[in-house]
Amino acid sequence: MPVKKFSDVEATEIKAAKDTTIQVLIAPDEAPHFAMRRIVMQPGGSMPVHTNTVEHEQIVLGGRARVGLGDQIYEVEKDDVLFIPAGQPHFYETIGDEAFEFLCSVPNKPDKIEIVE
Repeated sequence: MPVKKFSDVEATEIKAAKDTTIQVLIAPDEAPHFAMRRIVMQPGGSMPVHTNTVEHEQIVLGGRARVGLGDQIYEVEKDDVLFIPAGQPHFYETIGDEAFEFLCSVPNKPDKIEIVE
């Protein structure tokens, strides 16, 4: 379907994260090159340090978070854009009392996620 509403797409919990859901807005079988996901992290939510075998292109829709990219930590908010290269360790931690929400596009390639201890 070429047009959808966020509310029509099922949100599922990201098990490795805290208080975080994902919606696959454009699935790999719906587009030839990229998938699009919406992630919503509730206040106090987080994702641990992890790596992916595919790159990520992200745009923040709302809220604020601390995002670790490699050895750098950034505070991001609405309208910020992030690029996370394949294999780069990264994490997310919400800031404040508003949900942190972003869109994430990834190539339609196999993705292995590894939690970094």
